[in-house]
Amino acid sequence: MKNSSLIVVYGSYGYTGKLIVNLCRSKNLEVRLAGRNKEQLKKQSDQSGYPYTVVDSQDVDGLKKLLAPAAIVIHCGGPFRYTAKIMSEACLATQTHYTDITGEYLVFESLPLLDKQAKDLGITIMPGTGFDVVPSDCLALHLKNRLPSATHLQLAFTMSKGGLSRGTSKSMTEGLGDGGLIRKDGKLTRIAMGEKVLEIDFGAFKTKALCIPWGDISTAWRSTGIPNIEVYTGATDKMISSAKMSNYFNWLLRMRWVKNYMLRKIDKKPAGPSDEKRESGRSFLWGKVWDDAGKECISRLETVSGYSLTAKTAVLIAEKILKGNFKVGYQTPAMAYGSDLILEIESTKRTDV
Repeated sequence: MKNSSLIVVYGSYGYTGKLIVNLCRSKNLEVRLAGRNKEQLKKQSDQSGYPYTVVDSQDVDGLKKLLAPAAIVIHCGGPFRYTAKIMSEACLATQTHYTDITGEYLVFESLPLLDKQAKDLGITIMPGTGFDVVPSDCLALHLKNRLPSATHLQLAFTMSKGGLSRGTSKSMTEGLGDGGLIRKDGKLTRIAMGEKVLEIDFGAFKTKALCIPWGDISTAWRSTGIPNIEVYTGATDKMISSAKMSNYFNWLLRMRWVKNYMLRKIDKKPAGPSDEKRESGRSFLWGKVWDDAGKECISRLETVSGYSLTAKTAVLIAEKILKGNFKVGYQTPAMAYGSDLILEIESTKRTDV
């Protein structure tokens, strides 16, 4: 492996990228900023003191040149369905550890194909080092450890404050029109949006939750081997009825011009939640496993708000890798670091019900 302590943060000037860069700076880590917007990069470089490189996410040769001196990339430039493959291949070409902050199941399904190459090269490939999917992945493995015979897993999450960043909104927009998705008997299986709704007791409160095609239908399967997985997010009655209604318009939502219109609208919105909302907000997670004999276990997790958590866990994992604490090949966060990884984040509480 390369003798380097350099972290490349690609998409460093996005809402979450900025949080990651600021945390790296507070820890005196060696960072190179990167992305395709020269103006934003120069501004961020002036503020942080970090050098920068302008390179498009589709420029393979440019990415290889960028990554050649680096130990690791924290890839923040989504939608990752369009950028993860090229970035990960550039990592393989330069023997650079790959991490990203995606929650897109398509990425979690495609990157395991690089497992053998990564093992041969002695590097790790770990998508999902942020809120998607560190806390839920750790919770899934914790539940599997509590009930090794588990055949079914349900996970749910919600937030007390905040909202979505532009990047998250864009990734979700790209997935519109595809419908819902669960893992059933080990296979990804389509369901109608709004078909599955639960009442979840998060401990501090109860709320309805809507089944969504979240990354854990891929990552939790690899972390636990549990063949039946559903993921839910806290939802209002209006959100649930809108989800059900969307099934009639999937053909329209899949059209490129519709997505482009929605993406332009997103660009006019704030970059993400305010500092006050992000810093005072909390994330709540719930998980349940059961087996064919009817045994079941429930656990809950409470931690910092989603975007703050993403910065903390992405940098924590990068620091571990820099210190030589990593497993080669394709990894989920829980596969590499166990179910207690999330407990390394201050003020995180896990409760077995």
